[in-house]
Amino acid sequence: MLEKGLVRQPVKSGGAGMTPKYVFITGGVVSSLGKGLAAASVGCLLESRGLRVTLQKFDPYLNVDPGTMSPFQHGEVFVTDDGAETDLDLGHYERFTHARLTRDHNWTTGRIYESIITKERRGDYLGKTVQVIPHVTNEIKSAIKKISHDVDVVIVETGGTVGDIESLPFLESLRQMRQELGRQEVVFVHLTLVPFIQAAGELKTKPTQHSVKQLLEIGIQPDILLCRTDRWISPDLKAKIALFCNVASEAVITACDVDCIYEVPLMLSREGLDEIILRHLHLQAGEKRMQEWEDLVERFRHPCDSVCIGLVGKYVEFEDSYKSLKEALVHGGLAHNLRVDLRWVEAEGVEGTDWTEQLVELDGILVPGGFGKRGIAGMIRAIEYARTRKVPFFGICLGMQCAVIEFARNACGLEGADSSEFDPATPHRVIYKLRELRGVDELGGTMRLGAWPCRLTPGSIAHQAYG
Repeated sequence: MLEKGLVRQPVKSGGAGMTPKYVFITGGVVSSLGKGLAAASVGCLLESRGLRVTLQKFDPYLNVDPGTMSPFQHGEVFVTDDGAETDLDLGHYERFTHARLTRDHNWTTGRIYESIITKERRGDYLGKTVQVIPHVTNEIKSAIKKISHDVDVVIVETGGTVGDIESLPFLESLRQMRQELGRQEVVFVHLTLVPFIQAAGELKTKPTQHSVKQLLEIGIQPDILLCRTDRWISPDLKAKIALFCNVASEAVITACDVDCIYEVPLMLSREGLDEIILRHLHLQAGEKRMQEWEDLVERFRHPCDSVCIGLVGKYVEFEDSYKSLKEALVHGGLAHNLRVDLRWVEAEGVEGTDWTEQLVELDGILVPGGFGKRGIAGMIRAIEYARTRKVPFFGICLGMQCAVIEFARNACGLEGADSSEFDPATPHRVIYKLRELRGVDELGGTMRLGAWPCRLTPGSIAHQAYG
């Protein structure tokens, strides 16, 4: 969630017993077009009209959750208050809206199948042949309905790209929901690519036409097209896309590149996306309230000053590995009308004779979480640099553990002090495995995560820092 004062307050509307409407968001042509930001922006726009929203993400991979996946492949794991390890798009959902998300807001193919196999072993299907249709699709629809309460609109993003074999059960489930609920209850938003071909000097619509054709082949007619592009699409080109894709011209929305992700809701608002969704769903809503969001973007564009923060990590080659940390630093800067210049420092590079040159211009150092021994020595050097030169420092998870190790070695004189995870034979185990995890060798779902009560001792440094 954005810092206090940076977002508008939602207006209460609707009745608790009302059946919610649904917005289903799919993607085509290529991956990484920004379906998560599109879903979050739709939620932001509908909230600005006084509607209550929640968001959900389906991921087609067979992993039960992203907790054991490499950050280089998947980006960060976003942890919800109930301790679930979820897709990073849930972070966008919470930053752009007031929705509080849980493990029920992110489902993978692996988790769906795990649930079905558990029921089959228990005999819940009474000897029936368990099939993709209806059993897998029913499980997916049940997951959607599980979060469909106390809100006006449920926004569901399906990961992957139309045409992928992995996402077919999810798309079929969405098709069935529209059939069961009625066309006035569901709107399909398809995010697609309209590339600019430099040699030809023009935008090409054929990829979008083919993507929509693939949706039609599985029985889904999109109502709205979000066209990702690096420049604005002309009315004539919109009319061409509308003609070949069987949508209204006004429903062909330019989703242009922007300098700041928080500009996306404003850009889509100017294109009239929220009005089109409300009209499709036959929803009555209040006037749009985007002034505070506009003020937020204005502060991003015109900061009073800047601050340089160094992030010393193990996965800095892929910035999405630290997505929430990056956005938290941006939010902190916005709260103080500052631009945050983020320097990505590879932990393994903090070595040799001139490693301090990477840190000398930093106003603060952040060492985030990670797994394994790689890069630990560099993190400890960076932490010692911050401590001895009085550079503001923040250690999170592994970063905090490295700070304890550094202080034990260099300030307390405990030579060889280490974590039992890195060196089981260390003479000084200043970091030790949680008692409840002793003997647990599985990697998935074994960490203590989420929101936990923390009682700070009055008068302690921690109490002074956090109140």
